[in-house]
Amino acid sequence: MRYSRSEKMEIIKLVENSDLSVRKTLDQLDVPRSSFYRWYDKYLHGGFDALGSNLTGPNRFWNKIPESERERVVEVALKCPDKSPRELAWHITDKFEYYISESSIYRILRDYDLIASPAYIVMKAGNSFTDKTKYVNEMWQTDFTYFKVLNWGWYYLATILDDYSRYIISWKLFYSRVGWRRKRSS
Repeated sequence: MRYSRSEKMEIIKLVENSDLSVRKTLDQLDVPRSSFYRWYDKYLHGGFDALGSNLTGPNRFWNKIPESERERVVEVALKCPDKSPRELAWHITDKFEYYISESSIYRILRDYDLIASPAYIVMKAGNSFTDKTKYVNEMWQTDFTYFKVLNWGWYYLATILDDYSRYIISWKLFYSRVGWRRKRSS
């Protein structure tokens, strides 16, 4: 619990004027002895004004990017407008030997209003298909689904569906002991 300067002074006066020992008085006030002796030492050396809170915020955050580096990021981004934040991060790390993450570059460019919003193409789903099928076997759809059965392995299901009747025309289930993985390059 944080105490104000006047509360600390009041606790000091209560302890000084108490008939009980310092330990018993502080126990009844529920104030840690180490805190009290720290306050008392400050009071003896500096008076009432020394009891004020000396908590100050940090002068600098440990991971804040210096302003000079922020300006460098903006300069490089303006010189190379075709590069993405990831490419800019690589470029700055390679050329200037200063590591900066792509997310930091993105935030810096966003703060300077240099990030263009992507061009979205808004598409609305229709109420029905434009090319409706009129008879069986006019159009088929395929789907491949993979799923893992614990302690058994990976299974792959391939289906062919008739668009008009919505019936599954054919299907095949494949088993793979290894499962779906991206191949590693050596």
